[in-house]
Amino acid sequence: MVTSSPSSVPRLVIAAPSSGSGKTTVATGLMAAFAGRGLTVSPHKVGPDYIDPGYHALATGRPGRNLDAYLCGPELIAPLFLHGARGCDLAVVEGVMGMFDGAAGEGELASTAHVAKLLRAPVVLVVDASSQSRSVAALVHGFASWDPQVRLGGVILNKVASDRHEELLREALDSAGTPVLGVLRRVAQVDTPSRHLGLVPVAERRTEAVEAVAAMAAQVREGCDLEALLGLARSAAALPGPAWEPPVTGARERPVVAVAGGPAFTFSYAEHTELLTAAGAEVVTFDPLREERLPDGTGGLVIGGGFPEVYAPELSANEPLREAVAALARDGAPVAAECAGLLYLCRELDGQPMCGVLEADARMSERLTLGYRDAVALGDSVLAAAGTRMRGHEFHRTVVEPGAGTAPAWGVRAPRRRVEGFVQQGVHASYLHTHWAAEPGAARRFVERCRTS
Repeated sequence: MVTSSPSSVPRLVIAAPSSGSGKTTVATGLMAAFAGRGLTVSPHKVGPDYIDPGYHALATGRPGRNLDAYLCGPELIAPLFLHGARGCDLAVVEGVMGMFDGAAGEGELASTAHVAKLLRAPVVLVVDASSQSRSVAALVHGFASWDPQVRLGGVILNKVASDRHEELLREALDSAGTPVLGVLRRVAQVDTPSRHLGLVPVAERRTEAVEAVAAMAAQVREGCDLEALLGLARSAAALPGPAWEPPVTGARERPVVAVAGGPAFTFSYAEHTELLTAAGAEVVTFDPLREERLPDGTGGLVIGGGFPEVYAPELSANEPLREAVAALARDGAPVAAECAGLLYLCRELDGQPMCGVLEADARMSERLTLGYRDAVALGDSVLAAAGTRMRGHEFHRTVVEPGAGTAPAWGVRAPRRRVEGFVQQGVHASYLHTHWAAEPGAARRFVERCRTS
């Protein structure tokens, strides 16, 4: 469902030739720097990443939102952007991987360049200049000319060694006609520690994360021409609208839907809560690490992604909550679990007892499973009717054995055919992360089941 209001919110897309160039530092720093000047900044991230949006939210005070043309379809990118950017003075969109890197085997689909075109937004290219001088002009020229529909508005040079190095880089780019909108010196890396799936989420290190975001903002304020960047953002063409809206269900009984949060379960899309609320649910967030019972009146449970493997001993030690979750599932209440939620519902995780809802065990693995998936619901469940096609994303270093129940959740069609996940009574558990905005019927179906179970 949509409203009808064209929008010309100023916006920038922050891209790079490759991962590791400094996109997150620049994008988060820009968000915080502009917010520090009193602007209301809307933060966005291209792709399925859950962790960077947490830092974006810290920088802006607004929910970090994802723009994923594979999960949601290209037609929803501008409406979802307008939904998130309502009432804002500026939007900053952090790209993913290299600027033209998208879904494997799908051409430009879901790439930063693709999203920039869908948003009619100018692009700022962040270049790691640490090992080049004049060659930077050839690199930038290639990115500027590869797709004429992508408007490259300027460059921010990262990891510049000295004044002389900066001079050489500027001379080269002047000859190429590309504006230099910022120069960041080679300094000690801002403290944003990583582990097996990327940056450590904000919820696990809030004090340190606040300091890291402040450091990014200071680095960007010192090295970037904020006025020029704001001027570039204001040159973005108006989007025709309309903005996305979660479809609202008429006023009826409002069942309580408990949503797992806290440090162990940090992966969720902001639109999921909005969709559940619009479908008539009273959404209550709780922390399985600290709370020994489900919220009062819980009629349904959503357990998204995160890092239960990091907190397995603490989750296991919370036996009263594990028993409450198991009892809720036995009673047939709707339970939707993705990735981390799947692990939590298993009998055990790395030898630590979990909820025991599923006849399966989970363990850490050396192998990273990563990528988009094209899936179809193999049977009716609390989230989808049989035959419903959805696109998802996997991102984990764990294994669940067996990988599917007698009633699997999904038939995965690509990149290889297989069955995956578990459907039993009211439980839908799977490794696939899905974006419910692409299938708003999922939230409506879940909440309706909460009313009738």
